[in-house]
Amino acid sequence: MRTIQHSPTDGIYPATPDYVHAMEVRGAERLLFIAGTMGLDPQGTPGATLETQLDLIWSNIRRVLADADMTVANIVRITSYLRDASYAEANAAARTKALDGRVVPTTAIVAQTLSEDWLVEVEVIAAG
Repeated sequence: MRTIQHSPTDGIYPATPDYVHAMEVRGAERLLFIAGTMGLDPQGTPGATLETQLDLIWSNIRRVLADADMTVANIVRITSYLRDASYAEANAAARTKALDGRVVPTTAIVAQTLSEDWLVEVEVIAAG
């Protein structure tokens, strides 16, 4: 599989250093769509802080990817649902850390989660 980033600079607003406008995927044989993943521990308890929940989210995503014989290197798209806009910076930092600085198309949306204890929910598309 090969990925090609597309972030044109003419006639469109610039992408920031932590994402690209589009990711072309060539030669992928599989696509994996990961449902919105929350910052819950194995017992289903939400982390007590935003940072703990973000750590749990990425741990949970890595676990689902591993079950499909994939890693974060296979991620080609991320959508984050934030309970509060003030979580955007921490969410971006956690994503950047989880992807080891690799950028992918991403969208962050401020939304009411099903439980007020769920501060962030993250959906992922992976290809391999």
